[in-house]
Parts: sequence; C-alpha cells; structure tokens
Amino acid sequence: MKKNPIDVFSNWALIGRDETMAQGHENSVREMLELVTIDNKKFSFIDVGCGNGWVVRKISDYPHCEYAAGVDGSQNMIDKAKSMGVGRDFFCRDIRCWIPPRTFDIVHSMEVFYYVEQPDILIRNIFDFWLNPMGKLIMGIDFYHENTPCHSWQEDCGINIMQLFSKNTWISFFTEAGFRKITSYHFGAKDNWKGTLVVMGEK
Repeated sequence: MKKNPIDVFSNWALIGRDETMAQGHENSVREMLELVTIDNKKFSFIDVGCGNGWVVRKISDYPHCEYAAGVDGSQNMIDKAKSMGVGRDFFCRDIRCWIPPRTFDIVHSMEVFYYVEQPDILIRNIFDFWLNPMGKLIMGIDFYHENTPCHSWQEDCGINIMQLFSKNTWISFFTEAGFRKITSYHFGAKDNWKGTLVVMGEK
C-alpha cells in the first residue's frame, strides 16, 4: 500500500536517505540560488520542504542573506535540521495551509510541490501570504510530464500523492496566482532526461 509523502520522507530522515537526496539535487539548487540572488540585494529566504535544512545552511553563507528559515511537514526532518543548523529557524508545519510569522524576499522549493494535492492553491497562498512585494518564488522539480524517465517514480517510491503535470500547467499555476516576470529553465538535461524544471516568478 502506498504511503503519504510525509511518512516516506520521515523514514528517509531516519535511514540517511535525505543526505543522498541533497547530493542529487545540489547542482540544480546551486543554479536556482544563483538565479534568484543575481541582483546582489539583501534578502530574507525560506526553503519550502527543507528536509534536513541543507539549502538553508547553504544560503546562510551568502553575504547578502539577512535571514534564512526552513519549513517541512516531517518532524524527523526538522529535528535533523535543527541539530545541524544551530541559530536558524526551522518549522514543522503543513505547508498547504501554513501562514508564516513573517514574509520573505525569496521563497525556494526543490522537489516538493508535486507532493501536494492542490499545488495551485499552495502557490497562490505563497503569493498572498509568504512573499514581500517584488519577492520571488523559485520552484524546481524533476517529476513532470515531459521528463519521461520519472514517470515510474510514484510506483517505485510507493507514495500516494505525486502530481504529474506538464511544464505549461506549472507555469499556469504561477500566472493564475498573480505572479509576473515568470521565467522557466531546464538544468542538467542529458539524453532522455529533460533536467530539473525551474519556474520563477515575481510578486
């Protein structure tokens, strides 16, 4: 029987698979962070689905980062993040309905949004309640329709919620939420692998 994503990732935190995930996503995340910080302005940052907090620790070393936090639905992941990220804020919350205690200049997410039943509503909530004016949301995913090698992942991982949408559908979610200056990229494409789909928009 398939399990919900929180239960699966909570177990991964216990067996160390979170560290393997971080290594696998490192190149795409580095490109995403460069994209969203290219203007060299001071910024606040939150990572949605932060796992063990590796992106929060990474962005905290950027000279223009004034504040960085992470949120995840797995208590095991948050416990691990807190043990490794002293002095940073990590929240265990349901991202589908959570309103953070402050707003941010950058909201970042890697490999998270397709685990939500209605990601369009999540994206709209981020636009309405998480971002400062002119703030940016940047999302990276490897599980999308055009990337055919990923189509078996739901069965392979035994996860009950994985939304396989097209690139244009994800872009439409940003548009419908109210984002402007929407751009999209593919990082790490090779042979039949289409790479990480990155979508970024500004409030």
